[in-house]
Amino acid sequence: MIKSKTDFINKIHLIISVSIVVPTAIIYGFKPELSFDMFLETTDEHNFYKAVMGLYLGFSMLWICGVLKASYLKVAIVTNIIFMLGLGFGRVVSIMVDGIPTFGYVFGVIAELFLGFYGLWVLNRINRDIKV
Repeated sequence: MIKSKTDFINKIHLIISVSIVVPTAIIYGFKPELSFDMFLETTDEHNFYKAVMGLYLGFSMLWICGVLKASYLKVAIVTNIIFMLGLGFGRVVSIMVDGIPTFGYVFGVIAELFLGFYGLWVLNRINRDIKV
């Protein structure tokens, strides 16, 4: 798991991501009305949000593997970067096209971009140290 300061620096963003993404996934899958002004009516809508829940939980499991096993760390970091920057830049497009959302979404874009760029920084450090 975390054995040193370097391990902490390399893995903390994965731990933070899991602690945010897992509860968000559960909310998306079972109670989206808790966080959003949306009320799902059709089976297709419920199915869509449960699929998103599964996607979020699947990535979270990979990130946990990266925290626990060194052999999964790089793939966990790369997928976390793609996940966070994908969400963050999607929200930036929404802000430009749709306008400024509520505080929770503005905080989300800042957190997602931070975690994604932090992951890029960590990946660069790991690659530099390994001399790949």
